Amino acid sequence: MRELLIVANKEFRDGLRNRWVLAITLAFALLAVGLAWFGAAASGELGFTRISTTIVSLASLAVFLIPLIALMLAYDSIVGEEEQGTLLLLMTYPLSRTGLLAGKFLGHGAILALSTVLGFGIAALVILVFAEQATPGNLFGPFSLFIVSAVLLGWVFLALAYLISVLTREKARAAGLALLVWFLFVLVYDLALLGLLVGTEGQVGAGLFRVLLMLNPTDVFRLVNLTGFEESAAASGLLSVMGDQGYPLSLLLGILVAWILVPLTAAAALFSARRT
Repeated sequence: MRELLIVANKEFRDGLRNRWVLAITLAFALLAVGLAWFGAAASGELGFTRISTTIVSLASLAVFLIPLIALMLAYDSIVGEEEQGTLLLLMTYPLSRTGLLAGKFLGHGAILALSTVLGFGIAALVILVFAEQATPGNLFGPFSLFIVSAVLLGWVFLALAYLISVLTREKARAAGLALLVWFLFVLVYDLALLGLLVGTEGQVGAGLFRVLLMLNPTDVFRLVNLTGFEESAAASGLLSVMGDQGYPLSLLLGILVAWILVPLTAAAALFSARRT
C-alpha cells in the first residue's frame, strides 16, 4: 500500500508541476460561469438562469469536455513510460504491475477530482453570490450530484485511457485510439441510436433501448443530471425518448462505477499478463 501511494503521489505532483490542475480548474470554472450567465441568450436575455437549466446545460458541456481531458491526461501512462525506457526501471521496484497501474490511476484520478471539485465549486459559489434565485438550499443538492457524477465520468475515461495505454506499444497510436474512443462515445453512439430509432420507426423495444443507453457512460451521466428536472426531456434530445422511465439514481451511479472498474480491471489483467 505504501508503494502504491508513493506512485500516486508522484503522478499527482507531476500534474501540479505540469499545471494540469490549474488549467483544468480554470477551464471548468470559466466555462461553467459563462454557460450559466449566457444560458438564456437564445431568448434575448443575459443573466443567471434557473438552477435546473444551468445543471442540464453544464451536463451537456461536461459530456464533451471531461472525457477528452481524462483521455489526454492518461493515454500515455504506460506506453509513455515504455517508450522512454523507464517502465523497466519501475518494474525493478518492489511493486506489482497491478500496484503500479493502481497507483498511477489514483494519482491521475486525484488530479481530475480536485480540478473538477474546485472548478465547478467556484462556479457554484459565483452563482450563489450573483444569482437572485439561487439559495444554498436549492443549489447544494443539484450541484453536488453534478460534481460527483462529473468526477465519476472523468474516472470512467481515465480507466479507458489506461486500457488503451496497456493495449498499445506506440504513444502516437495510443493518442489516436484515445481520440477515437472520445469520438465514438461522445458523438457517434447517440447518432447511431437515433438512426436505429428512425430506421425502425420507433419499434425498438423499450427494454433494449434502456440497455443500449447503459452501454454509453456519457448517456448514463446525462441521465443522472436530468433526474428530477421537469424541463429535462425538452433539453436532452435522444434521452427524451426514455426520459419518463424513472431510472433509479443509485442504479445510474452504480453503472458509472462499473464503467470504471471493468476497463481498469481489464487493463490490470492485460498489463500483468504481458511481457515487458
